[in-house]
Amino acid sequence: MILYNKFLLEKIIKNALIEDINYTDLTTDTLLEESNRGKAMMIAKEEGVIAGISVVEMVFKLIDPTMEIIPMKEDGDCVTKGEKIIEIRGKTKNLLKGERVALNFLQRMSGIATKSREYSEFVKGYAIKIVDTRKTTPGLRVLEKYAVKVGGCHNHRFNLSDAVLIKDNHIKAVGSITQAIKQCRKKVSHTVKIEVEVETIQQLKEALEAKADIIMLDNMSTQTMKEAVAITNKTAILEASGNITKEKLIEIAEIGIDIISVGELTHSIKAMDISMNLVKEG
Repeated sequence: MILYNKFLLEKIIKNALIEDINYTDLTTDTLLEESNRGKAMMIAKEEGVIAGISVVEMVFKLIDPTMEIIPMKEDGDCVTKGEKIIEIRGKTKNLLKGERVALNFLQRMSGIATKSREYSEFVKGYAIKIVDTRKTTPGLRVLEKYAVKVGGCHNHRFNLSDAVLIKDNHIKAVGSITQAIKQCRKKVSHTVKIEVEVETIQQLKEALEAKADIIMLDNMSTQTMKEAVAITNKTAILEASGNITKEKLIEIAEIGIDIISVGELTHSIKAMDISMNLVKEG
């Protein structure tokens, strides 16, 4: 799987290192000499899916390009409690300076990948895609959306520039679904798809009449969504959204919806428990 833009990733990690180290690591720089070397092992403390190996590597390489990184797992690998994930060798002070930032990224990304794997496996065998949302940690969206893909789910738009998504407040501001789609169709490139959010069957029919490419069924009951599938009859992509729980996934998948967007993949994730243990080499 192709990772994120290297230059963007470097910027994100540098910001995290500046936040954490600031101008010095008062404890480490006081206690340790440059000559002190060691190795550290990152170990899983619970079951999960790993995501963020390359991020860990860049954290330590930005601190010290001479650091040696030895991955024992790849992104997407499942681990159990006690399994070794990655080994880092180099100056002990630089191992300690990178520890928290590297773990923060690895733990959160692995938590997202673990949740995404759980959801993707749950609907395995159904012709449906589970996608994320823009409910991400500010500044970390590209990493979190990458972790979603590692887990087996898919990405919705990355930002407001990616695609047109006409939501309820846009409709209120413009006056109607028809007018909103008409204005967007006239002004955006022919390569851009237009999605519109609807809350009722009446709005669905208006969106279909206006030739929306994708229609988001917002907070509809399963029965109403089933009716929407029949009315649409494959003339537009249908996306279910709004407080979608894991228990409801199969129910929605069975009625013929194309996409389910789930904010829970990123907005309320429990970080995977991973530790870094230092072993002195002399």
